Amino acid sequence: MLSWVKSAAQSTLATVAGTAEPIYGPEAFHTVAKQESLNPSNEITKEDMGWNVLETTSVETQTFYLNADSGHHGLVQVIYSNVANLHFTVQLSTKIFHPDGKIVWSSRPVTNYGFDVGNYSFYADNMAITMSEDGNSYSIKSMVDPELSIDLTCTRLGPGFKIGRDGKSLYGTDPADPWGAIRHIFWPRNKLTGCMVVAEDGDPVKIDFSGSAMLVMALQAMKPHHAGAPAKWNFANFQGPTMCAVMMEFTTPPSYGSSKVNVSGIVTDGEIIGASACGTVEHLKTKLDEEAGWPEPTEAKFVWKSNRDGKDVEAVIEGSLGDRIDRVDVMAEVPAFIKKIASSAAGTKPYIYQVSLKPPTIQMPPFVYKADDYKQYSKQMTLKVKIGDQVIEEEGKFFGEATYICE
Repeated sequence: MLSWVKSAAQSTLATVAGTAEPIYGPEAFHTVAKQESLNPSNEITKEDMGWNVLETTSVETQTFYLNADSGHHGLVQVIYSNVANLHFTVQLSTKIFHPDGKIVWSSRPVTNYGFDVGNYSFYADNMAITMSEDGNSYSIKSMVDPELSIDLTCTRLGPGFKIGRDGKSLYGTDPADPWGAIRHIFWPRNKLTGCMVVAEDGDPVKIDFSGSAMLVMALQAMKPHHAGAPAKWNFANFQGPTMCAVMMEFTTPPSYGSSKVNVSGIVTDGEIIGASACGTVEHLKTKLDEEAGWPEPTEAKFVWKSNRDGKDVEAVIEGSLGDRIDRVDVMAEVPAFIKKIASSAAGTKPYIYQVSLKPPTIQMPPFVYKADDYKQYSKQMTLKVKIGDQVIEEEGKFFGEATYICE
């Protein structure tokens, strides 16, 4: 999501320059919920997992959210950016959260990139993310960063899902000829195998990342002179022993009526329990982040709502989010005086609050990370699912993000 937030922050800077677009109102935004009935099963095909590679201004990402049995978690993300079909950049970003709270962050540009036939696999110098021939797994290999090598395999266990025909919410006064779109396609439940090797004090440290993963393909496209990047985001990723639940919610900027879109789903190894655009997120308690000026959520409620085989499906995750594991200042690299002008004139203060009920810090021998040493310390969230009259509860690992870009 970081790449999208940067894009949103940059587009909002247009306000400072006096080039902000007019107020179009909610009539110029068409939520994916309007096409939900076109795909009641929410199923996807292999073609849905291909990169779009549009010939217009767009940001496209492929993000693997990782949960290792060792207690580590993190993400691997490829960011493909096209500005006016004139300037292209591709970035590989990796983030590792150690069980003791340490964070490893790497973001490197890649060169000589390309796609296979069908745009299912991505290649570049010193890296490749390759879809298997049967379309059920990805191989993730990288030595782009000399201090962080990646060798992982993500294998789908449960079905992927999307909302509607193509998973897109559209921007524009004419939905038949939109000037922008936001799209999400999910593989929520996957087996993760392999490892990463990171440099610590000059020594290579191998981390076994065997566990689970969630994959999302995302697209934000916008024709030039139209800024429609979301103003706020909420994200939840729950991974339990037999079920997983994901939710992505965004709010458009005021120029599009502060419209809200929530895409969510619950999946097991064998089926989609429910998926829809009807979920909700509520920050039950917040505390003011005095430095950033945003209400940082400390307690939240996530609700999934759908219907499957004529039965109502409702699921809830509710509770304390614990202390944040990171706060990302998206404009950290922007000169301070520009950042101050943008904040005061355009209300642009993009921050990402990341939470996970991680184990407490414990003492371990250096450079040794064993799964059994951490499992007993895991603090987990509970997913409560009601299918008709049947109620199921399951504890699992939780990772969430709350993102603020502008008022």
